[in-house]
Amino acid sequence: MPAARPTIIIAGAGIGGLTASLALAAKGYRIVVLEQAERLEEAGAGLQLSPNASRILIGLGLRPAISAHAIVPEAVSIMSGPRGIELSRLPLTDAASSAANAPYWVVHRADLQAALVAQVNDHPDIELRLGTAFKDVANDEAEVVVGCGDGSSYRQEHAAALIGADGIWSSVRRQLFPDIKPGFSGRIAWRGIVEIERVHADLAPRCVQLWMGANAHLVIYPVTGGRQLNVVAITSGQWREPGWSAPAEAGEVLAQFMAPQWSEAARAIVQAVPQWRKWALFTLPQQIEWTGGPTALLGDAAHAMLPFAAQGAGMAIEDATVLASCLDGRSTDIPAALRRYADLRRPRVKRVQQTADQNGRIYHLSGPLAVSRDLVMRAMGGPRLLARQNWIYDWRA
Repeated sequence: MPAARPTIIIAGAGIGGLTASLALAAKGYRIVVLEQAERLEEAGAGLQLSPNASRILIGLGLRPAISAHAIVPEAVSIMSGPRGIELSRLPLTDAASSAANAPYWVVHRADLQAALVAQVNDHPDIELRLGTAFKDVANDEAEVVVGCGDGSSYRQEHAAALIGADGIWSSVRRQLFPDIKPGFSGRIAWRGIVEIERVHADLAPRCVQLWMGANAHLVIYPVTGGRQLNVVAITSGQWREPGWSAPAEAGEVLAQFMAPQWSEAARAIVQAVPQWRKWALFTLPQQIEWTGGPTALLGDAAHAMLPFAAQGAGMAIEDATVLASCLDGRSTDIPAALRRYADLRRPRVKRVQQTADQNGRIYHLSGPLAVSRDLVMRAMGGPRLLARQNWIYDWRA
């Protein structure tokens, strides 16, 4: 009789956790995914999957399910918020071809999650437990004992490892490192979806648009097969809400994009969105521990970053494949394998975080500095600007 497959428990059924479950199951593990939500319902928002991430998802067999809903934009169009003109155009089809046919996808988050869940549910070695929250963990060098349950039940599971993929407010991280807490970045994200017919044809982009302005920027791109536009506004501000996410009034958002600092074209897109939600953007210190014995953190639980490089989901997806390569099914020293995973990932994640921070400062310039930025971007041209991203897009595990 063959030996039983070792079990790995993953806390969190977000993009990182589900990707990790598929990658680890392919290495010969039995996977249990714990998710406290009774149903998986992603907020109405889109995301960008550059070739470094799409390549991994394609390798897991997800191309047909994702490409049925995703769009491959031709370019990123960098726009002047005050003037309403295009400053530069980065050709994304070149990025895809140079990345060995790994597309640059823009997709509704719910469509990506649905594709991952369908693949997980079809896998005989993965068990997705909805309505089951991670409660606690006892670590030793041989295994983990994970407490889980709902409001009225509690059980313990023995496993070879625990992976905390439960987001920036990670309960797993809080158990391991209670002194590490997220900090408010001073930035707020406003997100909304608008049916494309509500937007004038001249204003509805078929590519990714990045609008830059003083202390704020907009990112707009089509999702759901082009039927809707995803609109994200990032502004500076204070957060006074009791939680970290709250409904927002349309007037609140429009007040961040007043004329003459913002052109009528940019304001018209903001005005077209019927319903907004706002998120306080929190980050974690860059130098934190990712592992403790046979437990490790993944994605936002380890390295939440600002969205100025469009790599939040991408870094979690990369984490998942590197984790699986370190836990290759032959690993006898699980803690050492997890430390190797963390050591391999930290330098790249730190560089992406630093790039995102730098991008945020550039996007939000004002006055003469903004004029200089615009002149430099126009002079460099789209292909040269895009080439600065090659180290991100061309990555392979």
